[in-house]
Amino acid sequence: MNRRELREQIFMLLFRVEFNQKDDMPEQCTLFLEDGDTEISEKDAAYIRSKYEKIAEKLPEIDKLINETAIGWDTQRMGKVELTIIRLAVYEIRFDETVPTGVAINEAVELAKKFGQEGSSGFVNGILAKFA
Repeated sequence: MNRRELREQIFMLLFRVEFNQKDDMPEQCTLFLEDGDTEISEKDAAYIRSKYEKIAEKLPEIDKLINETAIGWDTQRMGKVELTIIRLAVYEIRFDETVPTGVAINEAVELAKKFGQEGSSGFVNGILAKFA
């Protein structure tokens, strides 16, 4: 898989956080990687799992950053798709030195175009611009 495809898989796994208890997520991760619609190599599965776990570990901190930065919005009011995309991008901007800020924002906007509603890409771009 290329980086964009890996990011999409991480987004889809991270999206499950909104619908499952924290204790259920290890099982959800296994189900996602083994029984998903997409065939995922062992190497890619290890990368997806590792990055997901790093993001999940920092979710309280990421949500705090989002709530402090997104004036007039908070994580409770955001759509689940947009929130998940923003969480992924904020992690990449603040904690993943291998991803340039511009790439994180651009990829988040592309995810919003693909998975979000009309206007999602502009919303995601506006929130993330404040992190740049």
